[in-house]
Amino acid sequence: MKTILTGALLALLIGAPSAFAIEPIPGSITYNGQPRAKLTKAPVGSTVYNDFYDGGQRYHETYVIQPDRSLKLVSRQIISFPND
Repeated sequence: MKTILTGALLALLIGAPSAFAIEPIPGSITYNGQPRAKLTKAPVGSTVYNDFYDGGQRYHETYVIQPDRSLKLVSRQIISFPND
C-alpha cells in the first residue's frame, strides 16, 4: 500500500508542471505551433518578449529559448492603462 501511495504521489508531482503550463492564445507567437524560423543567433535561455492585443486587452508575454531552439511561454500579463 505504501508503494502505491508513493507511486501515485510521484506521478502527481511529475505531471504537475504540465498542469500549470500557460497555453497560447490568439496573438501569441506559438499560437499555431512553433515559428518556422529558428532563433539561431540567440543564446539558449535568453528571453523573447511579445506584446499584442486580443479581445480589447493588451497582453505582454515572455518566452525562453530552449536548447532545441523552440520557444517556451513562461509568463503572460494583462496590461491595464491608468485611464481604463
